[in-house]
Amino acid sequence: MKKYFTFTLVIFLMFFPSGCKKKSDHYQVFAVKYLELKTTSAKNAAIGANPNDSVKNCFMVWLLKGDNGRTILVDAGYTDTSKIRSNKYVRPDLVLQRMNVFPSDISDLILTHPHWDHIGGISLFPKATIWMQRADFDYYVSGKWQEDGHSEGFTKDNIPDILNVQAQGRLKLVEGDSIEIIPGIRVFTGSRHSWENQYLLINANSKNDKILLASDASWFYYNLNHLLSVPLVIDPVSYVKALRRMKTLVTDPDMIIPGHDDLVFSKFPEVAEWIVKIEK
Repeated sequence: MKKYFTFTLVIFLMFFPSGCKKKSDHYQVFAVKYLELKTTSAKNAAIGANPNDSVKNCFMVWLLKGDNGRTILVDAGYTDTSKIRSNKYVRPDLVLQRMNVFPSDISDLILTHPHWDHIGGISLFPKATIWMQRADFDYYVSGKWQEDGHSEGFTKDNIPDILNVQAQGRLKLVEGDSIEIIPGIRVFTGSRHSWENQYLLINANSKNDKILLASDASWFYYNLNHLLSVPLVIDPVSYVKALRRMKTLVTDPDMIIPGHDDLVFSKFPEVAEWIVKIEK
């Protein structure tokens, strides 16, 4: 009887492996730099920072390569170089090609918020389904930011781009906090950097391999380590609460990745120029 049971189990696993194994929701995570900037005073990055401290700024997006066949980009960078003139800018899609990832490969694009340096490159990825928080979308396209004193970081230039995505049926609007929008990817809100920006927990169902992409919910490791809000924020108290919360969502604080800290690119192994793999 025991031999018969073992034989039956082996045959079942051969022909119906999905019946005993959950569909994979694991992602390899890469930080992709597209603009390198100089060192600046920490007071420009954190309210209440020691003026003698400094941070090195850069702009980045994140690439997720899933076992489920998805190739996901978190944030789109920007293409309008008039806002920051630098010879150390490379268009985000061109940096991705250093890993043989092309615009048509991107299945999904998760926008953490619609500030110009995060939404400005969405037209580079014409096949991607784009995910963002509904409250942030409504706030942005309505132009309310032009009226309530929180216009810094926004530009109306990209409103037609995101409305075009919506018209094409490629826009998915997320409503709320702690929501698994794609298997293995859970989004959180509450930091109030924009009206309702989101940050992401990757490999959210894993016990030991969670990675938190803070994006602008923590500009630098400095913000996270000192629990200090960035200056560009709607509610500094909420921002600090979110920093505290992030530390409860991962077992390894090194797996919290800030949105603008060039230290990311010396902390993790390089896989191509300006690209590192986020791993322990």
